[in-house]
Amino acid sequence: MTLHDFDDIRPFAPDELPAAYDRLASDPQFLSVAGSLMPEVPQAQMVQLMRQQPTSLDFQKTFCYPLLKRLMRQLARGWEMDASQIDTGRRYTFISNHRDIVMDPALLSVLLIDAGFPTTVEIAIGDNLLAAPWIHDLVRVNKAFVVRRSPGIREQIAASRQLAEYMHFVVGQKHDNVWIAQREGRAKDGNDLTQPAILKMMAMGGEGTPIERLRALHLVPLAISYETDPCDFLKAQEAQQRRDNPAWKKQKADDVLSMRTGIMGPKGYVHYHCAPCIDPWLDQLPADMPKGELFALVAAHIDREIHRNYMTFDTNRAALATLRGERDERFELFVKSRIDMVSLPQKDEAFLRDRLIEMYANPLVNKLKAEGQE
Repeated sequence: MTLHDFDDIRPFAPDELPAAYDRLASDPQFLSVAGSLMPEVPQAQMVQLMRQQPTSLDFQKTFCYPLLKRLMRQLARGWEMDASQIDTGRRYTFISNHRDIVMDPALLSVLLIDAGFPTTVEIAIGDNLLAAPWIHDLVRVNKAFVVRRSPGIREQIAASRQLAEYMHFVVGQKHDNVWIAQREGRAKDGNDLTQPAILKMMAMGGEGTPIERLRALHLVPLAISYETDPCDFLKAQEAQQRRDNPAWKKQKADDVLSMRTGIMGPKGYVHYHCAPCIDPWLDQLPADMPKGELFALVAAHIDREIHRNYMTFDTNRAALATLRGERDERFELFVKSRIDMVSLPQKDEAFLRDRLIEMYANPLVNKLKAEGQE
């Protein structure tokens, strides 16, 4: 396999960046968004500086790294990552629970640099999120590769195989890291569970047995914990829309709103925790294990690692206490404030309240189970 086998999904190569910069510099919507995020930098200066970045990593370090640091100082009361159980000299596939479309992998890249990694991550992003040409260019400048959502079974199998081969190419030949969510889309109810289909897709690339193919990706379960989810009210709103109209489908404008809200909304405290790479655990499994059994077992192992390393907060504890019949006035006020942000003509406040409570309770329920306390 060569880089050109993945031209339609991969990030831009260094020699493709100047043309991408030119397209971004001529797009009024991109310039408007960039100006709102970096109001202190004159537009002409920003464009000139962008064109001086020879690689995507240089672009990230020059623009994304300081921007995210500044945003998190404004929007979070603290953030950190425990990377003590992985080696900064190795490259990994980080498979994580998924709270926020943009920030989950973006913050990981910043935290990897702070932890001493020489590089960031290539990011798996669904093509449903590429709502405008400039977004498509920007994410590929920013080390994202495209996950194609195809309606046809044959096309989807081909797309999954190409995606898997690319992930193996990144880790094995480009010697870079990969980030991918443990499931398609964000967990709307806080119940973070790995889809075995994600692992099945990964094993479509590489060589050898399914275990050897998974091992070649050096999977690291990553727990991402937000004290407050900026998009919690949007997720609850979506739950009511699906309940009221089973045919309801998200539009591109909904995804754009989620991205903007996730970036600019308050987060409380944010914690990332890297579990040990699962390679030694995989080495203990029988080589001839049936595929279905293998993928289910690996998914369960990743879930346990994510659940037990999840950092819980007062929001989680109060939500679980509420489910158990206790009353926490501060939490009730918090939930009410989130319901007030829902923009539906006929809000079902009781339903929305239940969704928000379970959203914050489930991570703690899962953690207690993983620790053998429930």
